[in-house]
Amino acid sequence: MSALAELMAYQRETEALAQVAGRLGWDQETVMPRGAAEQRSAEMAAMEGVLHARRTDPRIGDWLAGATPETEVEAANLREIARSYARNTKVPARLAAELARVTSLAQGRWAEARAAEDVPAFLPVLEEVVALRREEAAALADGRPLYDALLDDYEPGATEAEIAALFDRMRPRLVALRDRVLGADYAPPALAGTFPRDAQLALSRDLALAFQYDLDIGRIDLAVHPFSSGSGRDVRITTRVAEDDPFNCFYSTIHEVGHATYEQGVDPAHLLTPIGRGASMGVHESQSRIYENQLGRGRAFTGWLFQRMGAAFGGLGIDDADAFYGAVNRVRPGYIRTEADEIQYNLHVMLRFDLERDLIAGRLQVSELKEAWNTRFAADFGVAVDRPSNGLLQDVHWSVGLFGYFPTYSLGNVYAGCLFDALKRDVPDWEDGLTRGDANACTGWLRERLQRHGALRGPRETIKAACGAAPTEAPLLDYLDAKFTEIYRL
Repeated sequence: MSALAELMAYQRETEALAQVAGRLGWDQETVMPRGAAEQRSAEMAAMEGVLHARRTDPRIGDWLAGATPETEVEAANLREIARSYARNTKVPARLAAELARVTSLAQGRWAEARAAEDVPAFLPVLEEVVALRREEAAALADGRPLYDALLDDYEPGATEAEIAALFDRMRPRLVALRDRVLGADYAPPALAGTFPRDAQLALSRDLALAFQYDLDIGRIDLAVHPFSSGSGRDVRITTRVAEDDPFNCFYSTIHEVGHATYEQGVDPAHLLTPIGRGASMGVHESQSRIYENQLGRGRAFTGWLFQRMGAAFGGLGIDDADAFYGAVNRVRPGYIRTEADEIQYNLHVMLRFDLERDLIAGRLQVSELKEAWNTRFAADFGVAVDRPSNGLLQDVHWSVGLFGYFPTYSLGNVYAGCLFDALKRDVPDWEDGLTRGDANACTGWLRERLQRHGALRGPRETIKAACGAAPTEAPLLDYLDAKFTEIYRL
C-alpha cells in the first residue's frame, strides 16, 4: 500500500471518530439529561484526547513526506491533512483535552446562567475558557497576533487586520442605510398574534423540504441556540420556537438548512475525508445566509409563505403578500443578533469581533466584559441592554471557546452577496420556483457551483470559482441599499 493510501485510510478513521464526537455535542444540546453535564465533559475530554493523539501521530509526518498526489482531489486532501498536522502538533495533548472538558462544562453553565439572568455565575468558567484559548493561540501563533491563530481555525488565511479593514469599509454604508430606514415616513406592518408551537414546527419542516433538506439523512430538533452538525449521511439541525414570533422559528430553520444542505451536497466520493466538508465557516455561512435572506426573505418566496402561514394560523392580520414581504423584512431596534434584520446583523457581529479580539489580546478582562458589552451596544444601537440574556449571555459561542468564529458570519454575508449576483446572472428564472415554495433551481445552482466541491479549494478560491470573480463587499451593500430603499419607499 502506498504512503498516500495508508494516510487516507488512517484519516478516514479519524474523520469517523470526529463525527462521533460531534454527535456527543448534538446530544448535549438537544436531549441530554441536565444532570449529565459533568460526566459529558469527561466524555468529551476523553474523545478529544483520542482525536488529538491520532492527529499528531508521527506516522502522519512520514506519510505526508512519502505521498505523491496525482489528482486535484488528492492534493487538496494532503493540503488539509498537512495543515491539521502542523496545527495539532503545536498544541499539547493536555491542553486539547482540557479545552474539550472545560468548554463542555461551560456550555451547561452558560445555559443555566442565561435562564437565570446571572452573569456572575458564568464569568468564572468563561475566564477559564479565555485563558485556555489564549494559551492555545500562543502555541499556534508563530509570531502572528494571537487572534489570527484562532481565526485560522474557522477561516483559513484570513487575518484580524483584513477583517477590521473590511468592517471599516462596511460600517458607514450600513449605518447610513439604517438611519435612513429608521427615519423613513413609511414603515411596513408588524406581525402580531399567537402562533401555536406545533403548527410552527409543522410548517418549519415544510420550509426545510422546500430548500431541499433531505430528512432521510437529517433531523430537526429543538435547542436553546439553533445549530447544524454532522456531515455526509448524518446531518442534523435544530431550531427554536417563540409563540409570539414565528419568524424566529422559520428563518432559524431556513438558516440551519443552508448549513445542512451544504454538508449533504458534498460529493459522496469525499465522504469521511478532509475535503468532505465545508471550505470554511465563512463559506458555510454564505449558504445559510443566502438561503435565509436573498432567497427566503425575497419577494417571491415570502409570497408563498404568506399563503402557507395564513392557512396554518387562520389569518395573519396583514392585508396582502406585499405587506407581508415588508413585515418579514421589517427593520427595528433589537438586542438579538440571530433575530436582527439584514441591515443591522453585521453591526452585531462587529461588536462581538471587537470585544473578543480585545479579550484575546488581553486589552479587556472577562470581569469587564458585561460593562464593555452594554456600553458598546448602547453606542452602536442607541438602546440600553435590559437584561443579560439580551446582552452578554445571548450567544453560546464564547462558552464553547469559539473565539475567531464571529467574523465569519459577516464574511458569509459578503460571500452570499457575490453568489446572489452570480445566481441571478446564470439562472434568469430563479424566482419562478420560489413563488411555489420550490427552491430547487437556486439550490441546484449552489450545489453544482459550490456545495459539491466541499473543501477542494480554499475559502476565497471557492467563492471565486463559483462566481467568476474574487469576493468583495460591494454586491452585498448594493443589494441591501436597493432592497430596503424599495421596502421603505425612500
